[in-house]
Amino acid sequence: MTRRLILLPVGARPVPEYWARRVGERIERMTTRNSIAITNGYVVPVASAPLENATVLVEDGVITAVGQDVVVPDGVRTLDAGGRWVLPGFVESHGHMGVMEEAEGWAGNDTNEMTDPNGAALRALDAINIEDEGFRDALVGGVTSAVIKPGSGNPIGGQTVAIKTWGGRTVDEQVIREAVSVKSALGENPKRVYGDQKKLPSTRLGVANVIRKAFVDAQNYVAKRDAAQAKGEPFERDLAKETLGRVLAGELYWDQHTHRADDIATALRLADEFGYKLVINHGTDGAAVADVLAEHDVPVIFGPLFTSRSKIELRNRNIASLGALARAGVRVAITTDHPVVPINFLVHQASLAVKEGLDPEVAIQALTTNPAAFLGLDDRIGSLRPGLDGDVVIWSGDPLDVTSRAENVFVTGTEVYTWDRAAAGGRGAGRVVERGERFAD
Repeated sequence: MTRRLILLPVGARPVPEYWARRVGERIERMTTRNSIAITNGYVVPVASAPLENATVLVEDGVITAVGQDVVVPDGVRTLDAGGRWVLPGFVESHGHMGVMEEAEGWAGNDTNEMTDPNGAALRALDAINIEDEGFRDALVGGVTSAVIKPGSGNPIGGQTVAIKTWGGRTVDEQVIREAVSVKSALGENPKRVYGDQKKLPSTRLGVANVIRKAFVDAQNYVAKRDAAQAKGEPFERDLAKETLGRVLAGELYWDQHTHRADDIATALRLADEFGYKLVINHGTDGAAVADVLAEHDVPVIFGPLFTSRSKIELRNRNIASLGALARAGVRVAITTDHPVVPINFLVHQASLAVKEGLDPEVAIQALTTNPAAFLGLDDRIGSLRPGLDGDVVIWSGDPLDVTSRAENVFVTGTEVYTWDRAAAGGRGAGRVVERGERFAD
């Protein structure tokens, strides 16, 4: 394959073209790119009305056309969907694949650095093992993108990263956005972790204090840094304060782990105080304050739904709460919190939420357009429209029907998973295109 280098600003590392594209002045890395025309499908773009007998055209990894009269260029592979459902790849907006590896015990658990309550300088990207089996499970469930987050052991856990669930030789080649948000936690987890160590924070008020002080320190840091830059003076960098400065500037979202209604109120209070972009994660008691969340226009990444009431702050866990939030006007997404719930069950959680009162249209949005929009990724993923990444999934039927399967999964136009109905004596079997096959010369 012929490769050439894209010119970057002085001091930047060249990026091979085959996994990058220029968007304005920004280089966006991409997985292996291909072209595909999926024809004769029941196409559900999500951001617009469904289309019968329609085509989705992906060229060089990017969607270029969606409609009923699309002209397929010569040389582009064509796949007849045969009337099957065609949707964008689902988005897991709160997962731990690769940082909490399955069946690896302590050796594969890099979720929480529980030695400092303020982990703003930490990055989930540095701990992701893309060979974690959870990434293969994601493809089975039609999940093509995930926001990987540190855990909830610290008041401030670290930076999150959005990646494709398959496609690169390294995790860096699967990155959608390297810095999406900062994970933070209120409630039982951080107070238990540091309370057991007999150090701050051991109470809810202590947890809030750690977060508040960190932001005040970041405000002071930014002011001193800007003053030094204006004078042309040297300034000593602090990675944690730089990160929180980006949150204050609105460049990064604040992903707030919280379950109880009083902790949700604290999350809103802190966000009002410092003016950052808040996203509630979990929101178990969110229905109790749904009107308040709607007034603040704060979205909720709800879940996981398939869990027991394993701790006190989960005592009000109820799948029906998701529908109540949505009916109150709260924008919602759904999470498995993988590996708490296996990521391939993401769509099944949506199905059960519909059973318990969630509107089916909102359920699909909660897996696609909503999480992409919540976290500033809707310029790349979340729907089928020209200009977005060619992450497309062909389903055997309505994805909300628990008997439906993801049968063909494409990541940036490359088929990475196929369900073969004739395999295993007619019982059917799925096949992931492994990394070694994709990059073999």
